[in-house]
Amino acid sequence: MKNPIHFNKSRILALIFTFFYVFSFSQQVETNALELDIELINPSKEINNGIAKAKVVGGKAPYQYKWTNQSTPLNSAESKGLIEGMPYSLTVTDADGNKATKEFELKAESITEIFNSNVQPAVDILGAILFWDPFASLGIYDPVVYSSYQNINLPKEIIDEETQKYYLKEWLVASGERVEKGQEIAIIEDESGKETLISAKSNATLKHLLKEGGLISSESKAISTTAKKLGKLEFDQARPILHPNGDKKKSNIPFIVIWLILGSIFFTLRLKFVNIRGFLHSIDLAKGKYDDPNAPGTITHFQAMATAVSATVGLGNIAGVAVAISLGGAGATFWMFLAGFFGMSLKFAECAMGVKYRFIDDDGRIFGGPMNYLRHGLEKRNLTKLGKFLAAFFAFLGIGASFGGGNMLQSNQAFKIVSEQIPILQGQGFWFGIGFALLVGAVIIGGIKSIAKVTAKVVPIMALLYIIGCLVVIGTNVQHLGTAFMAIVDGAFSADALKGGFIGVLIVGLQRAAFSSEAGVGSAAIAHSASKTNHPIADGFTALVEPFIDTMVVCTMTALVLIFTGMHESSQGMGGVELTADAFGSVVSWFPVVLAIAVFLFAFSTMVSWSYYGMRSWTYLFGRSKKGELVYKLMYLGFVVLGASVSLGAVLSFADMMILAMSFPNIIGLYILAPEINADMKAYWKKLKEGKLYINPKFLKAKS
Repeated sequence: MKNPIHFNKSRILALIFTFFYVFSFSQQVETNALELDIELINPSKEINNGIAKAKVVGGKAPYQYKWTNQSTPLNSAESKGLIEGMPYSLTVTDADGNKATKEFELKAESITEIFNSNVQPAVDILGAILFWDPFASLGIYDPVVYSSYQNINLPKEIIDEETQKYYLKEWLVASGERVEKGQEIAIIEDESGKETLISAKSNATLKHLLKEGGLISSESKAISTTAKKLGKLEFDQARPILHPNGDKKKSNIPFIVIWLILGSIFFTLRLKFVNIRGFLHSIDLAKGKYDDPNAPGTITHFQAMATAVSATVGLGNIAGVAVAISLGGAGATFWMFLAGFFGMSLKFAECAMGVKYRFIDDDGRIFGGPMNYLRHGLEKRNLTKLGKFLAAFFAFLGIGASFGGGNMLQSNQAFKIVSEQIPILQGQGFWFGIGFALLVGAVIIGGIKSIAKVTAKVVPIMALLYIIGCLVVIGTNVQHLGTAFMAIVDGAFSADALKGGFIGVLIVGLQRAAFSSEAGVGSAAIAHSASKTNHPIADGFTALVEPFIDTMVVCTMTALVLIFTGMHESSQGMGGVELTADAFGSVVSWFPVVLAIAVFLFAFSTMVSWSYYGMRSWTYLFGRSKKGELVYKLMYLGFVVLGASVSLGAVLSFADMMILAMSFPNIIGLYILAPEINADMKAYWKKLKEGKLYINPKFLKAKS
């Protein structure tokens, strides 16, 4: 029989050993546990420049950093460009799959930061409405953007500060062969003979695009845009394109785009393609053939058209198109052109009603636009309450849009572009704003007559200046004409040729056109309401030309410049205006200066016209007194200075969105007034065909 005391001692020793082992293991686990801390840095009073630095203890390297800020790469322990006062989160994953998550918020300290963070939620709410995708919500299509290949470009890290030539020395893998991620596939060298190895970034099939000995690039500053691609990595299956933080990129179909495009198509069909049938008559009206000096109103048809065009031909035609082409490829040009075509009919409808329901007071001042036809036009159809609500809603949005997208955004971007060409201006936004405000004030204090006279002179000059610049670039690259148009057609209809699939490029093109021409927004109807005419529908015909000039000519010219110079394929990491400037600079080094002048004129003319739009919205809500108008004008000039001197982030975004939101009350009213618009058009056509319209004597003499 075993000694019970001896047995108990063994048990005790075993228990003690087990205890120490478990304790030691738990200590080791605790030591290797993944711990996460975040250092927050607010470097200045400027907005949207917050920095967060991750500090990881324990776990097993390497770590993956998943920031909610989509522009921060997965391998970066530091996230920049954060909005102060807004919530973020970071999830760190180690090599063993262990995770640690931490939520954080960078404290907003300065007045601008606090204001920006309070406005941001409003931007998110309005954006959720305007850019909501009903089709994706219903599961009709997959909004994720896919790619079937990955380009092999010159690594940015090897680019020299000075001008260098880079050549493809040798391919290490034959074209058509499979390669693994990290495998060395090519050797490149610069003009000094320094060699650099190129490695595959994905598992794929290699395809050569450049022969050995071929020149990759001859200018370091153009590497990111004009350098030739070495080759492609073709995937077995299309893969989702990812944001730097690993989120899948999506190409949504925004509700606001559907709303504007459907309105454009509806009126094109309802008015039996008036955009085609009335185009030549539109030109005659703009030329002044039917200008009656004794007709009620203050400005000519051409001046009304120039004022409306000056408000739409702006930075969007340069920066916006560049962004559209970089996202949707060359094919976006086709859909942009098509959307501009349909938008002509919608512009016809709103401008005709803007003149019909205008009011002229005893002093000859004119009050017109969507506010009037929404209220009084719907009142005629026993929809008084709806009409009053839509009119007031439109006027409220019009005031906000005039201060933001029509004013601050323009002065802000104009300062950035001009200061790049005139370095002495950098950091002097306030004084630039003062000068700009004086220039704008000299025009808008005089009212619509003064505005119309200036825009009638500025618009043709700026459009001609810009178009000539475009034609020079295109002419220099005329040998690529066939290739460019093939790229547009193929890109518009072939999903494989697109960066975002067929849906992606379609929406990018339609969206740019809808945002650019402002057809359906109702703003142009305010300018046309001051036109001298006895026939309101005539201004509908005059307005037909506006989307044609804005979208089908100016936007298309910008797109062709980008396509002809190859910028549409190599635009990653570049802003819109910067991309267009590089396209011009690739032909003539001093062309960006011409572009800066054109952009300044675009911004100036847009601000001048939007001051009138905002003022008429103001007088609708707060009365028609001249003192009230003066108060608005002085406020408007103050916002010019503010826009040029302060970064306002969310404020600008919100105010710019208000321009798009104006289309909701406007198009609802136009749908209700559609039978009236159609009847008025038929009556006008009849008078025109019967020769009952007034013809200016100048044209009668010319005819005889």
